[in-house]
Amino acid sequence: MKIAPSILSANFADLGRDVKQVEEAGADYLHIDIMDGHFVPNLSFGLPIIQALRPVTQLPFDCHLMVTDPSTYIQPLSKAGATVIGFHAEATAHSYRIVQQIKQAGCQAEIVLNPGTSLATVEEILPLVDAVLVMTVNPGFGGQKFLPSILKKIRRLAEIKQQQHYNFEIEVDGGINDQTISYCRQAGATVAVAGSFVFTADPAKQIQLLRQAAEAEQL
Repeated sequence: MKIAPSILSANFADLGRDVKQVEEAGADYLHIDIMDGHFVPNLSFGLPIIQALRPVTQLPFDCHLMVTDPSTYIQPLSKAGATVIGFHAEATAHSYRIVQQIKQAGCQAEIVLNPGTSLATVEEILPLVDAVLVMTVNPGFGGQKFLPSILKKIRRLAEIKQQQHYNFEIEVDGGINDQTISYCRQAGATVAVAGSFVFTADPAKQIQLLRQAAEAEQL
C-alpha cells in the first residue's frame, strides 16, 4: 500500500525539513491540500508553496483541490510541478471536462468524494481517472476521527474496479493511523493519506508503522 504524508499537519516553519524527512522515510507521494476558504472554511497551501517545495524533493505531488472552481488551478499546478491533481465531484457540474483538462496538462486525474457523496455520481468517468480519493472524514480540517461507515463505499468502489478491469488507485484521506489503514487496505484501498499520525511524532517511525500495519493484513 502506498503512503502519502499530508503536509497539512507538518511544521509550516520548517516545511522543507519535514518533506525531506518523509521522503527519506520512504513515502510514495507528498499530499498537498489546497483550500480556498469557500469550498471548505479553511485556507491552506497555494502555488508559491508548491513551487518552493518542488526543488526540495523528488516525491510525486498529489495535489488535492478543495476549491469552488478547480478548472482555474489546473494549468498553474501543472507548471508548478504537480503530479496528481484531485478535484471534488461536488465542486463542479463538469467532471468529465476537468478530467480532460488535467490530462491535457500532463498530470494524472483524481476525482474526490466527500463522505456523503454517492459513487453513482462519478461512475461514468471512472474509466478515465487515474485515482479516486474517498474522504474518510469531512474535508477541510486535519486531525479528525476516521468514519468507519465509509468502508462500505471503499469496498463497493473496489468491486467496481475489479469487475470492470479499471486501473485507478483507490486513495483514502482522513483519520488514517496504524489501525484504520488496515481496515482501508482490507476494503480495497491502495493509497493512504496520513497527516497527524505521521507528523506529530518521528515521521520515519510513523511511516514504518503504517507500512507494517498494512502489510500485516496481507500475510
